[in-house]
Amino acid sequence: MNAPHSPAPRRPIRELPDELISQIAAGEVVERPASVVRELVDNALDAGASQITVRLLAGGVRLIAVEDNGFGIPRDELPIALKRHATSKIGSLHELESVGTMGFRGEALAAINSIADCAILSRVADQSSAFLLDGRTGEIRPVARSTGTTVEVKELFFSTPARRKFLKTDATELAHCIDSVRRHALARPDVGFAIWHEGKLVEQWRACSGAQALDQRLADVLGEDFITESIVVDYGTSLSAPGVRVWGRAGIPDAARARADHQFCYVNGRYVRDKVLTHAARSAYEDVLHGHKQPVYALYVEIDPTRVDVNVHPTKIEVRFRDSREVHQAVRHAVENALAAPRAQTAAQGGVAAAAPLAGIAQAVAAPAWSQPAMNFGASETSARGHEVRDLGALWQPATTTTAATPPAWAERAPGSAALAATQPPGAEATPGRDTSAHAWPLGRALAQLQGIYILAENAQGLVVVDMHAAHERIVYERLKHQLDLQHITSQPLLIPATFAATPQEVATAEAHADTLHTLGLEVTSFSPKTLAVRAVPATLVQGDAVELARSVLGELAQHEGSTVIERARNELLATMACHGAVRANRRLTLEEMNALLRDMEQTERSDQCNHGRPTWRQVTVKDLDALFLRGR
Repeated sequence: MNAPHSPAPRRPIRELPDELISQIAAGEVVERPASVVRELVDNALDAGASQITVRLLAGGVRLIAVEDNGFGIPRDELPIALKRHATSKIGSLHELESVGTMGFRGEALAAINSIADCAILSRVADQSSAFLLDGRTGEIRPVARSTGTTVEVKELFFSTPARRKFLKTDATELAHCIDSVRRHALARPDVGFAIWHEGKLVEQWRACSGAQALDQRLADVLGEDFITESIVVDYGTSLSAPGVRVWGRAGIPDAARARADHQFCYVNGRYVRDKVLTHAARSAYEDVLHGHKQPVYALYVEIDPTRVDVNVHPTKIEVRFRDSREVHQAVRHAVENALAAPRAQTAAQGGVAAAAPLAGIAQAVAAPAWSQPAMNFGASETSARGHEVRDLGALWQPATTTTAATPPAWAERAPGSAALAATQPPGAEATPGRDTSAHAWPLGRALAQLQGIYILAENAQGLVVVDMHAAHERIVYERLKHQLDLQHITSQPLLIPATFAATPQEVATAEAHADTLHTLGLEVTSFSPKTLAVRAVPATLVQGDAVELARSVLGELAQHEGSTVIERARNELLATMACHGAVRANRRLTLEEMNALLRDMEQTERSDQCNHGRPTWRQVTVKDLDALFLRGR
């Protein structure tokens, strides 16, 4: 049997040596070579550098040298620079609460000097020469150098060999160092960066200027594909979000990745990893992202420094907002508004994923397509080949809404008119022998229906393939959301209630959530102890299967108990309703009806993806078709 554990003898309380204190602090500040690179680049940016060069050996373990052309450090301040809590960034509590610099804690250089061989070489403009400070001995001697500062860190963790064992391979540490510099480069397009490893240039980003500086830097760092597959984000005025501005670029849903390695958030120019920001951005993609894919974005948040606390963690990569809800709403609305504008117009101008102009986004947000009268499916005739709708007016019949918006031209067409005449855009003149509508509309002119599932259309770029069920599902979904935002969804009483045998859980859910069902435009009551009756359905879904719709909604409500949970699950319920109300596969549509759907897609927000995040249409260019048939070879 083991002897009981005896307590250790009491040790007296005493102050720790300064060197040990610095080494303890270094454990928080310096995790790996990339941590040193981050801190030194922070200092270089604070010094006003316009060019920063990082030189590494063995992934930064043997050598990290960061050179800049900033202000420099005067000779008499060099010894102070390596002392703990010595900094030029702040001098009072007020300045700490409104930090505008990258560094401010005064810990980095002292911590680095305690675990590595450190030297500082610097020159200010009015000095005749530069001076070198040896961090080990404290010796200062004159050397040759132009204005600026170089900090050399050799043999990282030489004084704490246990920490060095936790480092990865040189290639892995180099990759982390490059990532650290990349994050700085994305925030400062006006500064040039270069990274050398073992005497070879591995990365270089030249300084950019002008209105397109940020886009150029994003393209240089993240690749041209990021620009072509993302849209402009610009949000925040005195009316929409006082004190908070959000700008940058958000990737389209098609550009989503399996990993969250292309998500960059900045607060007042500082790269941060904050749950408020990442959750806000992710929630903006909820309606358009398929599966568990991760969106890509580079977002920049500008806020009053007094309203954000950057003194949360020694690494300064975490922040705390005074009003996190306000920041969350600003970021979410910024990305949502950018994603809402249909990309069809951009495709017509040459490139599905090209950047949408801010004016176009603002116009789309100001006059969303779902503010038009809601449309629904009307009477249909059954043929041997399926369901074929003969009357366009019945298919797209305006329902009564509270918005006094002017219906689009295609919604006012007289039933039975010729397809070409009906689809002629306002102000366009028909050219004898040539139909110009394919070039007038982003999604073009409908040509045919394929396998009862896809719509084929011709536009200026070539061929457009549309998933008609997915597209109409999104259109119905957006209209349901708009109607619910106006307090409730317009319902349509059924002439003959639809009854069905219900489980005890469905009966209990219908009774417990009667108010919620009413808000959603459904009226489900008990017909008998084991039977439910659907007496009213949303007007937009009047032609759907009432029983199947009621079962699906009751199932969703049973999984989301509680009013707050139901509020968060509102969109899931509406998506289920929209799916049941959308046009089904194998339903035969006329050319006129197909064109009506295309025109509605061009005006409906987020119509590029269905409710589940899958694409609703794809562009096949003439160049793609030529390649298939080897034309021009």
